[in-house]
This record gives sequence, structure tokens and C-alpha cells, in this order.
Amino acid sequence: MNKKLIVLSGPSGAGLGDIAAAVFAARKDVVPVVPVTARKMKEGEKDGVGFYFYDLEGWNALKESGDLIEATEFAGNDYGTSRRLVKELLDRGLNVMIDRSVDRAAQVKRNMPEALCVYIEPSERVLEERYRAICRSELELSLRMETAERQRALSSFCDARINSDDLEAAAKELSALIG
Repeated sequence: MNKKLIVLSGPSGAGLGDIAAAVFAARKDVVPVVPVTARKMKEGEKDGVGFYFYDLEGWNALKESGDLIEATEFAGNDYGTSRRLVKELLDRGLNVMIDRSVDRAAQVKRNMPEALCVYIEPSERVLEERYRAICRSELELSLRMETAERQRALSSFCDARINSDDLEAAAKELSALIG
């Protein structure tokens, strides 16, 4: 059976981390890939645990070689996903699952069209409830809801959609979709 790269995307509050954790716990054939970064290693971090660390020269070599299937800059640091690392896991007979923002998931789909992109989001009512539990103001709530709507509008490239009102049911649906 062909193994695949599964890319989860959705708004904050959709439960991507919880859903991915449930699938990882239930299935030994689905694993995450360690992302790569050009930021400096923090005290206590180890290369290959959490991130693979590159200096600027190594990072630029990854970019120039086409190894990065997606990349972004955040707070002055570069982060991405290595095609080589994904392929190594696929070649070992494992499905690889990552969660990325909509713009980063779109990069993956452009660079690896065979990837299965899944957009995960709760109903608007449930998303608003989740946001109300963490927002400190109506303005923050409104901004989060607007951001979620913009992300949804950009997600047309996704191959499937899963409702995450019930996180356990969403994890089961995702597992079935993986095959």
C-alpha cells in the first residue's frame, strides 16, 4: 500500500494538535517529521529532537537544492519541512503527518501534489465557544473569527475537510481517510 504525506491545516482552535496526537497514539504507521530551522539552538535542545538545526549556509543550501517543501520566516527565524526527511520516512513504509498553517500547507501541495491535504475546522458556533474561552476581549474574538474565515477562504486546495466539533470523532475520520 502506498504511504502518504498528510498535511493538516485549519484555524487556531480547530484541535489539530489533539487530533494528530490521537492518530499518532492509535496508529504506529503514522508519524510526524521533525521540522528544520535556521534558528540558533536554545539551551537544552538537541539536534533532531524538536528540530534539525542549520546555520545560514546550510539553510540556503536546503532552499537552493529544492529540499524544502514548505518554509516560512517567523520572528526573524526560518522554519520548514525537508523533502528528504519526509521521503526517508515514506520509504520506510510509514505515513507522515504534519500540521501547518494554510499558506504553508499550500506550499506543500504545490511542491508535493501527491500529499493529502486535510482542512480541519469546527462549526462556527464551536469555534466561537473555543475562542471565547481564551479571548480577553470582544476585539480579540472578532479578529480570531475573521482570521479563521480568511483561512477557510484560502483552503480550496485541500483534498478533504473534517469537522472537529467532536475531536475524537474527527481523529477517527482522519484515520479512516488515511487508510
